[in-house]
Amino acid sequence: MKPHTKFERSIMSTYRKSLWNRLIQGIKKYNLIQNGDKIAVTISGGKDSLIMAKLFQELKRHPEISFELVFITMDPGFNQVNLDLIADNTKKLDIPVEIRPSNTFDILSKHAKGKPCYLCASMRRGFLYNFAKELGCNKLALGHHFDDVIETTLMNMFYAGSFKTMLPKVKSKNYEGIELIRPMYLIREKDIKRIMKTNNIETMGCGCQLATCDITSKRATTKQLIKTLKEQFDDIDKNIFRAAENVNLDSIVRWKQDGKVHTYYDDFESK
Repeated sequence: MKPHTKFERSIMSTYRKSLWNRLIQGIKKYNLIQNGDKIAVTISGGKDSLIMAKLFQELKRHPEISFELVFITMDPGFNQVNLDLIADNTKKLDIPVEIRPSNTFDILSKHAKGKPCYLCASMRRGFLYNFAKELGCNKLALGHHFDDVIETTLMNMFYAGSFKTMLPKVKSKNYEGIELIRPMYLIREKDIKRIMKTNNIETMGCGCQLATCDITSKRATTKQLIKTLKEQFDDIDKNIFRAAENVNLDSIVRWKQDGKVHTYYDDFESK
């Protein structure tokens, strides 16, 4: 049996409940895909984007709605080992990806001061938006999962002093007609790791060629904290996720909406 066939069968059998069902649940809950969509599925080279690509291929074979797919990869300046790994994995898993080079790492190494991670993420996202737009896509799919969502929520609290989460879909402000979607919003990272291990798929990390990766170290610290808390409170991750869906503005001191700042005390006397 070919590797991609084995992988596809495991999605619909061993991992049907944890991967396939959660994909469908997220797509329906957040209304992520509509008839006539053309979706650019981003392949970073990591485990998350590869499983997302395979899930989309499977979804295309079991269509409740009609949509188009293209698979895209941005090479920001990966070394040859990582480029070869991306090529090998996409071939092994039968993912027809189009790779385009950029000079992101070169630019950052010359001009970014201090910690360049946020600038790097912004540049890479902009490149992918442009790539998707050139291909006539109206959706850009990223491989963020449930654990990314809760980690990002806590990282914003710990390191930015704000309560802000990662949304399942966002309309681009700078690229008209493009919507970013996160179809794996309800999928757990542990299940992605399991299917990759079962199928002997080795993937790359972030592939950063710069000297520092601040976001990665903060995310690792946050991930470890959640793991420690779960040893005492099993539902802690679910509750972090739910917190962003259960915000009570009557108990929030200050918030921003559509660029305008509001406070609890604006109409305090009339309450």
